[in-house]
Amino acid sequence: MTSQDVRSKYISFFVRHGHKEIPSARLVPENDPTTLFTSSGMQPLIPYLLGAPHPLGKRLVNSQKSFRAQDIEEVGDNRHTTFFEMLGNWSLGDYFKKEQLPWIFKFLTQELGLDPHRLYVSVFAGNESVPKDEESINIWKDVFSGVGIDAKEGERIFTYPAKKNWWSRSGEPENMPPGEPGGPDSEVFFDFLWKSLTPYLCSIRRKPMVLLRN
Repeated sequence: MTSQDVRSKYISFFVRHGHKEIPSARLVPENDPTTLFTSSGMQPLIPYLLGAPHPLGKRLVNSQKSFRAQDIEEVGDNRHTTFFEMLGNWSLGDYFKKEQLPWIFKFLTQELGLDPHRLYVSVFAGNESVPKDEESINIWKDVFSGVGIDAKEGERIFTYPAKKNWWSRSGEPENMPPGEPGGPDSEVFFDFLWKSLTPYLCSIRRKPMVLLRN
């Protein structure tokens, strides 16, 4: 399966779920003096994530060309790149976790054919201001249960603090300027070294694990 196949399958999957495809924005952003390059799929959509109506509606899907250099010293391994395309589906005040998490699992396992036994997830552990993301934990348990997997915390579902499981362009909450969209996220990992009947007792963030989606 090529990268073009993955892109096409992703766009088609979410179009079937009521999304409108939007084109990739320019790599050199317009009307955004905060950065030299577009570095994520959400960056061109910030006005709409903050409440401005999008002409194509509340469900969007895209493949955004992105450039990042903050981890350039690590480029060359199996998980760090500078230029890439970021696939994204966007809900502008429409659906939320109970739709998104099962959709992503279905895409990875049914559209791409990944073995669900080799997928692991992480969620936000909570802090003094935002509680632990119990809702996502329960959704993931139901999703894995649907394919016969008993997803337990510490074995298939892992919790991490904001440094690892907080989604925003600026990173952790204390770095976010007023008005920037962001919040707890959930991430899906694929284990390249998984072997059947071997208990999974290690941290999800280790070398054989590659982040597929957040």
